[in-house]
Amino acid sequence: MPIEFTHVPGKSAENSFFYDFADTATKLSLIEDAGFRKLVVDDPAGLLTNMDIAAQTLDRTGSLEVVLTHWAGVIEPTVAARQLAALDRGSGGRLSLRMLSEPLEDSDAEARPVGHSVVWQRIDEYLVLLKRLWSNDRPFDHEGAFYSVKGGFVPRKSPHGANLTIRLGGQSGTALRVAGRHADVFELAAGSPDEVRQMIERVRSAAAEHGRAGKLRFALPVRIRPEGWTGVADRAAGHRAVDIAGPPARIALALLPYAALGIEEFMITGIDRAGEIARVGRETITLVSNSLARREAEIPQPAAFAVPTDVRAPA
Repeated sequence: MPIEFTHVPGKSAENSFFYDFADTATKLSLIEDAGFRKLVVDDPAGLLTNMDIAAQTLDRTGSLEVVLTHWAGVIEPTVAARQLAALDRGSGGRLSLRMLSEPLEDSDAEARPVGHSVVWQRIDEYLVLLKRLWSNDRPFDHEGAFYSVKGGFVPRKSPHGANLTIRLGGQSGTALRVAGRHADVFELAAGSPDEVRQMIERVRSAAAEHGRAGKLRFALPVRIRPEGWTGVADRAAGHRAVDIAGPPARIALALLPYAALGIEEFMITGIDRAGEIARVGRETITLVSNSLARREAEIPQPAAFAVPTDVRAPA
């Protein structure tokens, strides 16, 4: 089972990872060389800045995929569809879209109740429109609860078309219904292996209603605390293994039980210094990848570990 590592830069308004892009470009090269497959772009400045950073990142790297954090309601779907298609097309198909839920902020929000379910309904309609704009061969009109489109059309499609990777998360039933319909990658919440297993089951059940249970991949956030690298004791904080202090080798061992559940991507945060990035690549990523390859070679079956019968690795 292939495993991917995604670098998630630290996010603070005072010290953005992307503040000095000359310095960032050096780190991007290191991230790429260290074995990270993807980079999350989620800057405190917001969506428009994210899109500019994504363009620069894709331009400065050769194989790194960009996970662009995006919100419905900031720009019109017709505009977003064109801009995202251009980014994906210019990078040779290295863009994916990470949709986060945010409160409604437009001027007509007071005309209707604003709440959790409304936010997710808007995301649902927004994604339906993006996919239609990325795939249609002629202009179309749309009149929905949140968006009105006349002659919607994107003339220059991206390599992915309507198959641009969509990433969603959430824990409520409403969020899971939208994710089950649209998500290609589901970003799980931190938790113990048993908690993660239960959430995977819930997400797959929601996706099954749309015939997509086997099409989902799962990503798990992992916060690494580099200060533990120089400590005397190795420890996995709270035994939850998604907030870990200890040497990179201990971190790798803590991640293996999650890979056994069908996790195909670890989203690593907490390491923004060059030395930390290099060491995680050299030790943690290498150890996890080698361990999985070795166990798969020993047990030539779809799952590399003993996985509970009700939890299978994504197809």
